[in-house]
Amino acid sequence: MENVRILCYTRLPLEDAIYAEKLAYSIHLAIGEDGETFEALNKNQGVLFVKATSNEDGTLNAKSLKRPYLKMFEDGSFGVLAERTEPDGTPEVPDGTLMFFASDDLISYEEVGEVNTLIPTEELTRMIEEYREFYGNEKAEKTGAEGSVAGGENPCVDAFGIAGCVPGNQIVVPETVAKKLRLRLTTPVNVKVEVPELVCAGSVEELTAVKATAVYSDGSTAVKQVKWNTEAVDFSKPGIYEIEGTVTQPHYDFPIATNHADPCIGYWQGKYYFIATYDADHEHTMYIREADSIPELVDAEEVLILDSVTYPGIGGLLWAPEFHIIGEDLYIFHAATPGEFFCEESHVRKLRRGGNPMCKEDWSAPMRVVRADGSELCEAGKTITLDMTCFEYNGEYYAVWSQRQFLPVDQGAWLYIAKLNPEEPWKLVTEPVVLSKPEYGWANNHTFVDEGPFALIRANKVFLTFSSAAVDSTYVVGLFEAEHGTDLLNPDNWKKTNFPILTSRSVEGEFGTGHNAYVTDENGDVWNTYHARPGIDAPRSSGIRRVHFNAAGYPVLDMTEEMDIAPKLRTVKMKVEVR
Repeated sequence: MENVRILCYTRLPLEDAIYAEKLAYSIHLAIGEDGETFEALNKNQGVLFVKATSNEDGTLNAKSLKRPYLKMFEDGSFGVLAERTEPDGTPEVPDGTLMFFASDDLISYEEVGEVNTLIPTEELTRMIEEYREFYGNEKAEKTGAEGSVAGGENPCVDAFGIAGCVPGNQIVVPETVAKKLRLRLTTPVNVKVEVPELVCAGSVEELTAVKATAVYSDGSTAVKQVKWNTEAVDFSKPGIYEIEGTVTQPHYDFPIATNHADPCIGYWQGKYYFIATYDADHEHTMYIREADSIPELVDAEEVLILDSVTYPGIGGLLWAPEFHIIGEDLYIFHAATPGEFFCEESHVRKLRRGGNPMCKEDWSAPMRVVRADGSELCEAGKTITLDMTCFEYNGEYYAVWSQRQFLPVDQGAWLYIAKLNPEEPWKLVTEPVVLSKPEYGWANNHTFVDEGPFALIRANKVFLTFSSAAVDSTYVVGLFEAEHGTDLLNPDNWKKTNFPILTSRSVEGEFGTGHNAYVTDENGDVWNTYHARPGIDAPRSSGIRRVHFNAAGYPVLDMTEEMDIAPKLRTVKMKVEVR
């Protein structure tokens, strides 16, 4: 197939807790062959959101998009025209504000700006004319009518069999473009499991080392452990034997811990440790678990590691603990307050050398994070900080955290980045730099919040996931990426994906997914710990799932166990030669 068709559309909102207006009024994409049947990409979620506008006092005005129009230019690049609206979809101004976006691949977009402020190039002028023709006459535009397939006035809801679809236009693109879209906007599934056809082995131990390779629909792969049935092999007798094996992977029910939010697993001196925010007592205590493996943490005993009465200045709201190894020492980064929410600030605890992480007396008192000169990072009561994370890159340590100014105006929660002192990691060594604001509809849904950052460093990129929106059923996970070798303190070197990569629509039965942390196990697999709700109004609870990296190298956070290894492919066979 040389060419395929791409449909752009918006959706009708569902219940506010399911798919609110700020989510539905964004640009969605679907792919098809004949122009009549389409498959929604990105699980029928938006892929292009418009930025909020800014006020002089730093506050943001949320915005939405309607009436999209997509075009491929002669050079193979793309343009999108859409009307910027108020968050609820009502016109921003009587005649609408037409926005232009540019893209090379329909995955990443540049918000070029309002059409009436741009230089009217020949291509853009022609595209605007096409847009107006597609959406009808001036009367139709002023009514705010949605465009149907033919550009008429009446909305065509659930068009092409896509739930809630309010279609814009469709275009023909090369298969190479479609392939990239499928790669980034669909979740890979296991399609094949490969093992060697023949191996030479002289012992059970040698067979145990033989692994399988899982192959996925996008061409990516993952190495898997195999439990081989060796009963039919006589290692004392030369010959060729055929054996079966079962591809194994840890199984985790969701949730693994109810009322545990913001979970984090750390590895320290041969043991795994689990820690989380404890919602059951309104975040007044913090518990830790220890085990020899990650699966064993699920049923491990919990031990109190911090409470709201032991230390002066630590009165409650013990939030988002994370393990971090800096140099030769283990630390816990977390947030706490003397009492009220408006005094919540980031803190650090250090495990004494030779200490036991399960013994609360072996941890230092919480130390509040400060600037290089020792002054407070923020003025308590006016600005809060929380969800501070830490990562090492090129021999230097960085902190990223969420910070929210409440006075004189509430600006919402923004992400900041700075270098920190590895000898005293509660001290920053550079001035904080704004990395992200909750500018997209999925980040300011119900409240303006970017929080919960955590780094995931790969061979060629530094990924940073973060969480956005209210901590309810609409909580989501966003993604930043930076190329290796770039200055991480320069916000221009970070690229934010326009759409969230984990939401309530990613995995059935998990609502408000967010606040990720990552750990690598003894086999080299990366695991994502996160919290979600097993029902719209259910308590925040911890989950764990393997992080897959697709053929483009991007993290996939919604690959379920059945997608990871197809049940029908779990049994494998190979021949063993005993010499």
